[in-house]
Amino acid sequence: MMKIQNGEKLLFIGDSVTDCGRAAPAGEGFFPALGNGYVSYVAARLFSAYPERLIRVVNKGVSGNTIRDLKNRWQADVLDVKPDWLCVMIGVNDVWRQFDSPAMPETHVRIGEYARTLDELMTITAPTVKNIVLMTPFFIENNPQDPMRAMIDEYGRAVKEASERHGTHFADTQAAFLRVLRHNYSAVIAWDRVHPSLNGHAVIGDAFLSAVE
Repeated sequence: MMKIQNGEKLLFIGDSVTDCGRAAPAGEGFFPALGNGYVSYVAARLFSAYPERLIRVVNKGVSGNTIRDLKNRWQADVLDVKPDWLCVMIGVNDVWRQFDSPAMPETHVRIGEYARTLDELMTITAPTVKNIVLMTPFFIENNPQDPMRAMIDEYGRAVKEASERHGTHFADTQAAFLRVLRHNYSAVIAWDRVHPSLNGHAVIGDAFLSAVE
């Protein structure tokens, strides 16, 4: 049964995978205000299945963000918006910068900082919202021994642990992509294994919907 009720506001926050060209300063309203990714997909599915509920969807993704960036804008982009539901997917840039910018350690968000920050944000936010959905970061790579995939899995475990501690809904997007990768090469979904095609965004959107239905 769908848990999002009549007139409730659903806010998505994250990085470029959430952003997807959404309107600024607030991604809300007619297409393409929500961007061209999984947030629009979820909004369309909710509208189609539950048109009477008038669920309000807001996109606050910002390309390039890490969890450190989310913390810096949390008051304005989450707490001040007063959502009923909050969906958080962050972490790929926290990991990626350790691989594509190894000489710039100031851009690296290590697992300890990541887990602590996520826990802090959940602690201050949980009392202010009806429900939270935590989604794992993902890397569209089938080989678990790939160094970036192995690190992403570590950050994903931190998300799962935070979800269990704070009693949130949980969506394992990495597991959702691995199901698809049993039948498809990663480049079919994302040329850089991070930014998905429309098909990949549907995988993310379905993982979210499964978590709230």
